[in-house]
Amino acid sequence: MLFLFCVSAALGAEGPDGGNGKRTAHAGRGAALRYLEGELRGYERQTWYWQKLTGSPISQTAGRTLAAMAVSDLQQTVRVWEEREARAHRVAQHPPHMSEWMCIHHYEGAWNDAGGPYWGGLQMSLTFQQRYGGWIYAKKGTADHWTPLEQIWTAEKALKTRGFWPWPNTARFCGLI
Repeated sequence: MLFLFCVSAALGAEGPDGGNGKRTAHAGRGAALRYLEGELRGYERQTWYWQKLTGSPISQTAGRTLAAMAVSDLQQTVRVWEEREARAHRVAQHPPHMSEWMCIHHYEGAWNDAGGPYWGGLQMSLTFQQRYGGWIYAKKGTADHWTPLEQIWTAEKALKTRGFWPWPNTARFCGLI
């Protein structure tokens, strides 16, 4: 783990006189805390992105003030969030109906198809994108700017209430309706 090495180096950094004075240790602690806070914020953002994409419950923070935490506590918190992000990422890589979506995609457009009135690899209309993938639509625009996983997870949300009916012809070709 690179961040442990960087934190250890920051905490043990020698001052200009070659010593490890209190001022140097305090500056090293501050640098370590800033570095770890950046790592933590990155893992939190990615975790929340994957959780939101998949419709999973959003992990909550402990609410502690980072400046009041010991470096070792913050290191542990970073490890916890790193594991959460990895777990959320793994879940996102395996949508429940991946083979069905790939079959539908085979008969629809390219993932970056911008030819309205339907966009993306699953040929989603604007109202479909706004209804089932509103936060992605607000952030990135039409589905031709989304990743294939974003398009598939948006379709998964629609599947819960509409089945494969938004793709009547291709879903028939795939034996889904």
